[in-house]
Amino acid sequence: MSKINWYTALKPLLDKYIGKAHPLDFKNLYQLVVMVILSAQDSDKHINELAPPLFKAFPNMQALATADEKSLFVFISKVRNFGNKTKWLLDLSKIVKEDKNIPLTMEELIQLPGIGRKSANVIMRGVGVKAEGVIVDLHVVRVAPRLGIATGTDPKKIEKQIMDVIPEKDWGEIGMAMSFLGREICRPTNPKCHECMVNKHCGYFKENKL
Repeated sequence: MSKINWYTALKPLLDKYIGKAHPLDFKNLYQLVVMVILSAQDSDKHINELAPPLFKAFPNMQALATADEKSLFVFISKVRNFGNKTKWLLDLSKIVKEDKNIPLTMEELIQLPGIGRKSANVIMRGVGVKAEGVIVDLHVVRVAPRLGIATGTDPKKIEKQIMDVIPEKDWGEIGMAMSFLGREICRPTNPKCHECMVNKHCGYFKENKL
């Protein structure tokens, strides 16, 4: 790992994206939890499209707790891995029972069905509670090693590497900022490196002499 001061190096990235809303179009904590679970290995755009009729039928956790597999399939059968996600949502609703019981700490969230560290970090940022980690989605898994702030492809290890070099006060925003960079500029193929606000610190940019 280089001796780059990543807090300083990535400040332009934070300044550009800080506070930008997550692409999932949720209206409350209940909707955010459900949409985060559904969006795993699927696109935010797809989940935004199918969410309105789902939430009309099941507007809160109490309503979701009355669902069964058949009634949920109508709304989410086109979601990737919908079988497991249906089970997770049904189990979740039975555990949580009411919206007011949805936890907001990392330790409690990751105990719930279908929620890992990435999902928990997204939920916590979405409702503005203090971050206990860094969002590492598929975009960050690509962007962080390209920049040189992390190595490997394991999201948990990448998260730890970022947390080690970014101040805790910025954990809640830095992952989402890198995710937006990956969505808009640092694309999987033909990245728009010359538009990148942090390219002078980027290992990929330097290595490829772009």
